[in-house]
Amino acid sequence: MGLFGKTPEKSPKDMVKEWSSKLRKEGYNIDRQIRGIQREEEKVKRSLKDAAKKGQKDVCNILAKEIIRSRKAISRMYAAKAQMNSVMMSMKNQEATVRLTGALEKSTEVMNSMQQLVKLPEIQATMMAMSKEMMKAGILEEMLDDTFESLESDDLEEEAEEEVEKVLFELTSGELGKAPAAVSDTLPTPEVEEEEEEEEDISDMQARLQALKS
Repeated sequence: MGLFGKTPEKSPKDMVKEWSSKLRKEGYNIDRQIRGIQREEEKVKRSLKDAAKKGQKDVCNILAKEIIRSRKAISRMYAAKAQMNSVMMSMKNQEATVRLTGALEKSTEVMNSMQQLVKLPEIQATMMAMSKEMMKAGILEEMLDDTFESLESDDLEEEAEEEVEKVLFELTSGELGKAPAAVSDTLPTPEVEEEEEEEEDISDMQARLQALKS
């Protein structure tokens, strides 16, 4: 306790350490959640395959949408981990700044990352609290207030029918759903390449013969 019972304010160095510790902890939590979602996804996959064998197309569609939601959630979490790693790297830079100047500096990189992190429901509360602490410390701008007020979940969006068809095709070995669009347009065509190589060889031979004649 400080003078008159007030708790002394944290030093910039202590704040950076505390934020780094919280970010690491949330990173571990995200890893656990990802593993949990993946385990549940495997169960849903098995249920979908069983339903497909029984010809329950409506059930398969519902389960396919659940798998799509799971994959989107995992994708968001991996993106969040990348953002968190970016913030942690910035915290290391802040530590160096504190050692040199004794104060924290404003960071656009941290701000951009935190704006994305506060949108993730799984870590929303912690990230919002941390963002407000960073604003008070002068690292972030006040514009983050708008982000707090407009948080929405992407899970409310309807999954595209095409995605559902791809999942059904994937998990039922083509018995249900439609195959993904052909990607042959983006792949090399060996026949054309071989013809081009033959034409190049002929051109080289003709050039060598012409050189010998001359």
